[in-house]
Amino acid sequence: MIVPTSTYRLQFRSGITFDKAIRLIPHLKDLGISHLYASPIFSAAEGSAHGYDVIDPNEIDPAIGGREGFERLAGALRRAGLGLIIDIVPNHMAASIENAWWRDVLRHGGHSPYARHFDIDWSEKLTLPQLGNPLDEVLTAGELELFYDQTEHLVMLAYFDNRFPLSDDSSRHVLAQTDGDDEKLRAFSQNAPGMKQLLAEQHWRLLYWNDAASHLNYRRFFEVSGLAGIRIEDPEVFDNVHRLSIELVRSGKVQGLRIDHIDGLADPKAYLTRLRQAVGADTFIVVEKILGSNETLPSDWPVSGTTGYEFISAMAQLFIAGDGLSKIDTAYAATAGKQADFQESLREAKLLMIRRNFAGEVRRLIQLAQAIYPELDPDDISSALEELLIAFPVYRIYGDRGPLEARDEEILAAAVAHAQPHARSMTALAMIGRILGGDVDGAHAVEFQTQFQQLSGPIMAKAVEDTLFYRYNRLIAANEVGGDPSQSPGGVSMFHRMMVDRTRHQRHGLSATSTHDTKRGEDARARLYAVSECPDVWIEGVGRWRDLNKAFRRNLSNGPAPEPNVEWMLYQALAGIWPDDFRCNGNEELQTRFVAYVEKAIREAKLRTDWMARNADYEEAVLGYAAALLSPDNHAFATDFDKAMRLFAELGYLNSLSQTLIKLTAPGIPDIYQGCEGLDFNLVDPDNRRIVEYSSFSEPGASDTSSKARQAASRKRHIIRTVLQYRNERPQLFLDGLYQPLDVIGRRQDNLVAFARHYEDQTAITIAPRLLGDYAASGMDNGGPDFWQDTTVLAPPWLRGPKRDLLTGKPVDAGDIAAASILADYPVSVLVPVS
Repeated sequence: MIVPTSTYRLQFRSGITFDKAIRLIPHLKDLGISHLYASPIFSAAEGSAHGYDVIDPNEIDPAIGGREGFERLAGALRRAGLGLIIDIVPNHMAASIENAWWRDVLRHGGHSPYARHFDIDWSEKLTLPQLGNPLDEVLTAGELELFYDQTEHLVMLAYFDNRFPLSDDSSRHVLAQTDGDDEKLRAFSQNAPGMKQLLAEQHWRLLYWNDAASHLNYRRFFEVSGLAGIRIEDPEVFDNVHRLSIELVRSGKVQGLRIDHIDGLADPKAYLTRLRQAVGADTFIVVEKILGSNETLPSDWPVSGTTGYEFISAMAQLFIAGDGLSKIDTAYAATAGKQADFQESLREAKLLMIRRNFAGEVRRLIQLAQAIYPELDPDDISSALEELLIAFPVYRIYGDRGPLEARDEEILAAAVAHAQPHARSMTALAMIGRILGGDVDGAHAVEFQTQFQQLSGPIMAKAVEDTLFYRYNRLIAANEVGGDPSQSPGGVSMFHRMMVDRTRHQRHGLSATSTHDTKRGEDARARLYAVSECPDVWIEGVGRWRDLNKAFRRNLSNGPAPEPNVEWMLYQALAGIWPDDFRCNGNEELQTRFVAYVEKAIREAKLRTDWMARNADYEEAVLGYAAALLSPDNHAFATDFDKAMRLFAELGYLNSLSQTLIKLTAPGIPDIYQGCEGLDFNLVDPDNRRIVEYSSFSEPGASDTSSKARQAASRKRHIIRTVLQYRNERPQLFLDGLYQPLDVIGRRQDNLVAFARHYEDQTAITIAPRLLGDYAASGMDNGGPDFWQDTTVLAPPWLRGPKRDLLTGKPVDAGDIAAASILADYPVSVLVPVS
């Protein structure tokens, strides 16, 4: 297998086509990237910004250049010596008539050859939650209209921009009465009783969109009704979905695959085994899988690792100061009230998902359990299910028609134990545990086990990532995909344990610090880690800023808007994107981005407004407050905030350089998200999927007007370019080399992390500062003997010998490494033998 030495994630669409990607190849080559890592390239719904709403997995999207454009890109990459990894989507497709398979299902129902391609419960008609109001209101308003599609030779139903094919029988019936005449079709459409009868004869049933959560008979991607789950466990479906992907791999044009949302599949192991057989042993495969605390990737999956969310968690462990976080915790608890209780907030968020957003899926599980255990009280079953889903500590387990493996047995047993104090019936809880444990035979038990496993992950994801992480705002840098902000940071020792574990379990997994799904960019997060380094500065600042902006706060009937918890979040979010060269005028783009983020954040929190039930007054008040923070007239706040940000910005740049170097040299394959070779101060999507101005990289830092930002961006690119090129020359050192934590002694020993990589006669030593807040706040320089004093990295005998600093070229003594010397000229260091 050819394992990448590094990857560069590029988001196709949103301004990026194959031909534009070709023009970036010299830039990627110069950085030292070994593999381009592409977002989905297959045909997606019209106007798709991401490509995960696939409509044809066997066609390369014409919107980004089609097959011809892909061939040009593949050829250009091959000539440049770069590989290609593509993102494939085996869990779902767009529920749209642009999707020929879905359209055929709408037209022919259970008789369609694709009826079993989708995960649909055919005990009833296919439910389509497309209506803006209940059906009777829509009919009365005359919002449904029939028209004749000459291409399909079929009568279709239009509802604004949505289209639905009638069944063949219904189409013939309507045509017999109207001859396909527009006026006659329009008149037929205005006959509400006749239309209601016509709709009753279809293979599908239109629903009010707000009823989707409680009544939907097809599996969705999370709670997105526009993405229908597919039955990839069926060999025929597998073959139909992967035909082109496998062809591209076997032709040598694609060397690796990224598997989207592996936990959505009925049987991930079986799927991956079949995929590995299809693409061969030499194909690099990673899976999008969110690992919980102390969770490891199943060892029998034939993959190299995950897409790297857990590496972000390792960075939080390293760069968040535990004592500072304790101070912040006290202040936050006094500010946020009950929202500061993480565990209770987690329970409330999961209950909301179970009882509202995924009510239909939970009801189906209750029905299956009743079929298995008719003697049980339905309320007891419901309670047991709720409490198990709340108690689940990971996204899912992996049962397959039999007893669980030991790891999953332990997880299930722990979940049952945690659920017991809350469940109505111990008997019901135990019996459901038996089904999940694979101890009950029968089709209903298999279906229950599979559907529970496909549901626990979405509930966890939507409750934690897309609800709790917008409610619990103590330190939002820790609120990242795969993270656990309730944990106390473990510092250097925890980081070393995580890296040793990473070497053992997935040394060829990707190491990410930014992705298209992260809540904020890696440099924004690096800056916000510094809040924990200078907690007093931050806490006092929030008090001043709330007072300075109190005139913008509104008192609504149900409380102030924004409430203190949201204000606490707003100032952190703003700090993460605050420009070094802030001017009171000319911030329209920043204000637009910030307000859009705030709108998403308060809706995701689902406390006083919601995507499903918007509170216009509350939103207007909070968004007005957010906009006022960046108003040209708000001079007093801007001046005060800007002054405070200078400290956090400087610390953030130091954290960023350390984070970058660690990612490039620690176990795993460094993944550079598009644009992150520069400074990444993006917010959550869609902000982090904006077009990257690559012209700014032609001259280091050219797009930045601040000298500190220019210097940080230039240094970041220098580190990436220098280390990646060195990795390319010595791939085995970093891919398969030993990870050795190094001891640090001296007065500043807690302010350094150091480790070595070793493979045969090759070595590299990484030295990176951390937690410099106390010293930066006192005005001390981060380099030089006055700061580091006697701090020394101890080199074991096998690491001694002449060295040079790869980043500066500076020669280094053969023995122990004095921090004052090695960090005098540059903020971070990587030492390699003198060649």
